[in-house]
Amino acid sequence: MTQRHSGKSVRSHRQLVPTDVRENRASGAFPLHVIPESDPSGLASPQSGTPTTWNKRRVLLLNATFEPLTALPARRAVVLMVCDKADAVHEDPLGPVIHSAGCALQVPSVIRLRNYVRVPYRTRIPMTRAALMHRDRFRCGYCGEKAETIDHVIPRSRGGGHTWENCVACCAPCNHRKADRLLTELGWTLRTALIPPSGPHWRLLSSITEVHPTWLPYLGEGAA
Repeated sequence: MTQRHSGKSVRSHRQLVPTDVRENRASGAFPLHVIPESDPSGLASPQSGTPTTWNKRRVLLLNATFEPLTALPARRAVVLMVCDKADAVHEDPLGPVIHSAGCALQVPSVIRLRNYVRVPYRTRIPMTRAALMHRDRFRCGYCGEKAETIDHVIPRSRGGGHTWENCVACCAPCNHRKADRLLTELGWTLRTALIPPSGPHWRLLSSITEVHPTWLPYLGEGAA
């Protein structure tokens, strides 16, 4: 917008409100500020900065039927609770405290939707590194030591596919020793059968590598 003043053109600029403190007047929400975990008293200034753990923290979202849906960013979980769309199932004493003009809320570890959400069912779980590690419990499929990588039982150079039935969690020494050879050539055997996982919770496990202890009862044996 341009205004004329004393014969000169003066260009005015619209001032934008930062997204982190913009009020949603339509919903009646207030700007939220994070109290760092090192200041449980809640006296820290919002200008002191957002703690790194706040940006990385995830909250397990359950359907109204307690079926695990996804791991939400903490900010999104807080919005669902403030808007009365979800309730806390498990509190987290170590979670950051969120303050607004009208309330104070400590970020929980598990929340549950108040209304049921229908989720499209997929019979086959996509194979990701995270899901494979959870299936094999982060242990090498050959020696049982801590797994660090993924190995193709039948090497891809010899026609093996990148599938649940041909991939196994593997430690670095075993991966190096096996190289592109077959198990029969080495005299090795697998510790367990390579079976594709099934169940709704595997949609979540295929996207995360770490789980909060309070999530385990909702994620089945694959997360243990």
